[in-house]
Amino acid sequence: MARWTLDDFARLIDHTNLHADATEADMVKLCDEAKRYHFKMVAINQTQSAFCAKQLEGTDIDTGAAIAFPLGQTSIAAKAFETRDAIEQGANEIDYVVNLTEVKEGHWDYVEKEMESIVAICREANIPSKVIFENCYLTNEEKIKLCEIARNVEPTFIKTSTGFGTGGATVEDVRLMKEHVGDKVQVKAAGGIRTAEAFLDMIRAGATRIGCSAGVSIIEELRQMMAEQGVDALEV
Repeated sequence: MARWTLDDFARLIDHTNLHADATEADMVKLCDEAKRYHFKMVAINQTQSAFCAKQLEGTDIDTGAAIAFPLGQTSIAAKAFETRDAIEQGANEIDYVVNLTEVKEGHWDYVEKEMESIVAICREANIPSKVIFENCYLTNEEKIKLCEIARNVEPTFIKTSTGFGTGGATVEDVRLMKEHVGDKVQVKAAGGIRTAEAFLDMIRAGATRIGCSAGVSIIEELRQMMAEQGVDALEV
């Protein structure tokens, strides 16, 4: 177990707005909340990269662009271009969606080549890379195979879900991913995490980053929990 302050918890959160109809006002609100609560990152659609990077200029909060989101159904070349363009626009974290068709067909060489391509671009820019599995569509065997590929390629994170599929993060999936990916790759839980208890469960399961749109309410719930217990940190 580790001791977590409120700020420690906040620094696990990728504060998220990936709605197709998000406005500039929504992005300003997202970034202002990220600054107020000291979240780790704002998770946004790729086209918002420059706008959010400008909003967060001079802070230690990252701009995280979602690539081939949410379906992952673009070519390796398209994903590579989108990643480079996001970085040029100011993104300093990348979350890309794997090609699920290639996963389902068992074309593991393709999946590995794709992962190597995106991770290499991120390494060249010295920024974190995250690989979104979209576990709701996968068998455990497919999840494990993706973990084994990630263990070899070594992205910064593997990630449970987009939040746009038929299901989100589960404790069981986070445990499975952490068990099979090894110590050099971290696990990000995302999708359907809306309460402090769900947030803490993901940390207990091994997640070291949490993607959610409910970051503000989760931190406020944790603040209340600490106040009721008369403590300034929680053991998790």
